[in-house]
Amino acid sequence: MYKLILRPIFFAFDPEKIHHFTFSLIKFTSKIPGVNALFRRLYVVNDKRLERHLFGLTFNNPVGLAAGFDKNAVLYNELANFGFGFIEIGTVTPKGQPGNPKKRLFRLKDDQGIINRMGFNNDGVEAAILQLKKNRGRLIIGGNIGKNTSTPPEAYTRDYLECFNALHPYVDYFVLNVSCPNVESHAKLNDKDYLEELIREVQMANSTFEKQKPILLKIAPDLNNGQLDEIIELVKDTHLDGVIASNTSTGRTGLKASKAQLEAIGHGGLSGQPIKDKSTRVIRYLSEHSGRAFPIIGVGGIHSATDALEKIEAGADLVQVYTGFIYEGPSLVKSINQALLKN
Repeated sequence: MYKLILRPIFFAFDPEKIHHFTFSLIKFTSKIPGVNALFRRLYVVNDKRLERHLFGLTFNNPVGLAAGFDKNAVLYNELANFGFGFIEIGTVTPKGQPGNPKKRLFRLKDDQGIINRMGFNNDGVEAAILQLKKNRGRLIIGGNIGKNTSTPPEAYTRDYLECFNALHPYVDYFVLNVSCPNVESHAKLNDKDYLEELIREVQMANSTFEKQKPILLKIAPDLNNGQLDEIIELVKDTHLDGVIASNTSTGRTGLKASKAQLEAIGHGGLSGQPIKDKSTRVIRYLSEHSGRAFPIIGVGGIHSATDALEKIEAGADLVQVYTGFIYEGPSLVKSINQALLKN
């Protein structure tokens, strides 16, 4: 029903406006008696064989929703009814910020992709906490954190620590988002020495809590082998809990979209089917060259159960969807979990 009826209607409107409309629609329908139970019956696959144990956490299944969809943690309770094993909120910054000027979200329908330059638009960490206090405990919640756009380079670490300390009681794991192509980073966030400093500072803050939370690093799909070797070394040296591979891409090669269309859209991060192979390559390289030394969450271009299984075969322990969820609908999560049971 989604692909035949709902998606054509949704895709007739501006992507960002329809995103907010969809949130309101799910919120509204979830308040109707019996609807949540219906969604769970349609989309949730309950089977102990799907459980995954990583970072000291138990995931009901290995299929998650990537950061960027529920930035402000306003819909995770309702989204739990669509079969996800975990949901990552954010990216959250210390202060709320509007992000980049609109229009900033574009569909590439022929490529089954999306280009976005949202720029970490979110309501800030305190607003996220107010929403997370409503957590009904149905699934694992990750906190994806970043810096404010206006923060000078010398204060980047302060921003990450502010988010980390504030969110610590309310999320199950953390992701340091240092690879988003849509925020000004002054190249510092891609510097290995700074990354090591940032990770160690966050780990030190983590050690002050009675219960420590897993910390992961989200990396770009455009890294070359030398840079991936540095990531492997960084994870080893800092004892980081894992890596998310990958974020959106700045590349534009191999697209069906015309040069004129791409020029009209401008810069931004590319997600969806066009980055599927890039993401899988990164996962496979990290897994093979590290000797599977750390967990990997695979994300990027998962539009089918086959795509998800490919990520897992390459070395991913868990997978996340975002653009595929928009193109394929909630049945995607169920189809991946059913395929995992068959395999």
